[in-house]
Amino acid sequence: MDELQRQKVKGRGAISNATARYERETRVLADDGWGENEALTETVRTHVAPASARTIISRNQSPDVPFDQSINPYQGCEHACIYCFARPTHAYLGLSPGLDFETRLFAKRNAAELLVKELRAKSYVCKPLALGANTDPYQPIERTERITRSILEVCRDFRQPVSIITKSALVVRDLDILAPMAEDGLAFVGVSVTTLDRDLARIMEPRASTPPRRIAAIRALSEAGVPVAVLASPMIPTLNDHELEAILTAATEAGASMANYILLRLPLEIKDLFEEWLRAHVPNRADRVMALVRDTRDGALYQSDFGTRMKGSGVYAELLRNRFLLARKKLGLEARHFRLDCGQFKPPPAPGDQLSLL
Repeated sequence: MDELQRQKVKGRGAISNATARYERETRVLADDGWGENEALTETVRTHVAPASARTIISRNQSPDVPFDQSINPYQGCEHACIYCFARPTHAYLGLSPGLDFETRLFAKRNAAELLVKELRAKSYVCKPLALGANTDPYQPIERTERITRSILEVCRDFRQPVSIITKSALVVRDLDILAPMAEDGLAFVGVSVTTLDRDLARIMEPRASTPPRRIAAIRALSEAGVPVAVLASPMIPTLNDHELEAILTAATEAGASMANYILLRLPLEIKDLFEEWLRAHVPNRADRVMALVRDTRDGALYQSDFGTRMKGSGVYAELLRNRFLLARKKLGLEARHFRLDCGQFKPPPAPGDQLSLL
């Protein structure tokens, strides 16, 4: 059996667990005759530890990112999407962007407490908060941790506008908070639909909601009055890019009113993890996919330049862009962003505050 085939881990995206880039020692898989590699074919358990967060709002000044501040309730993501641009952040923790990113998770259990403190600060200027800018706020451990829900409760109480990006149907659990906020222009959700092919989704993003469940979530959100965008991201040449129009159509029929897409990004360790995954799961297309990725990045596997890092360049990238613009216009998805109302922000009275006479 091919070595990569033998190393595939059930229910996980990454094939390997290479050492983080900042570590002095390098670990490699090797067959020493004792069958240790066979153990990798077993299900790897998820470990969750508390994160020692001191602040919770992250600020962003990137010109091609449509928000100024965000919150990430978790570090690492059990959805295990092989293409996830957040994987390299695990290196800052001394952990691998490979299997560690999917299995060694950190939960910011004091997120709501920190958020209250930061929203009450006299220096705070209300701007929309984005949940899910790095890792998914509705990944499986949210079912028990409920950190995202506690953040939404704070946003509701403070009249703090919030946007959510997720590929989990779990988001509909919080419609009791999101629907009333959306009615007041305080909530918006973007649902990522990478593919409509359940078989491809199962190997590419193994622990995320299935494509039909994501489409159902779009419908439930829309019917509850929550503005929804569909994010056809990432588009991967010859792997799922042929589905672009079908994804947008399915989401529109379910009630999505906005759309966007991102071309596959392979910064830092992701390029090796992704190619390794390709050669293990779709070896007959691996060379073609990697060649076209280079065509969209001026011969490189990734370019970090603002303005092109999200969409790429060259003939193939331009064709994809034109297809998206045409489909978006045809389906009536041309609204770029939903405007959230920051004018309603008002911290509720804190315990011990003097009551107002008026």
